[in-house]
Amino acid sequence: QVQLVESGGGLVQAGGSLRLSCAASGRTFSMYNMGWYRQAPGKEREVVATINWSSGSTYYVDSVKGRFTISSDNAKSTVYLQMNSLKPEDTAVYYCNARLYGSLVYWGQGTQVTVSS
Repeated sequence: QVQLVESGGGLVQAGGSLRLSCAASGRTFSMYNMGWYRQAPGKEREVVATINWSSGSTYYVDSVKGRFTISSDNAKSTVYLQMNSLKPEDTAVYYCNARLYGSLVYWGQGTQVTVSS
């Protein structure tokens, strides 16, 4: 089992920045991918960015390319999401996600990001 603890959400004005962190504990040796998803009110959860734990390769949804950066500190089993040039449409609950070998998936509790116009 893996436990994910997120931090770093909050309220920011449009154009501002926030940095989210997600610390994993437990069976982290079985993780191969971590990522961030978000869910806005009335909308489905969508992937924001992911990072492969071994290769470091990344994926971003088109709407955040050039503004958000996902990174990891493997020694700390922590993944980060640096969010710059935030827009009101980025407002959502952001969830950390970890995928393990054996098709296991774990989610954090979520952290609220609110961008005011």
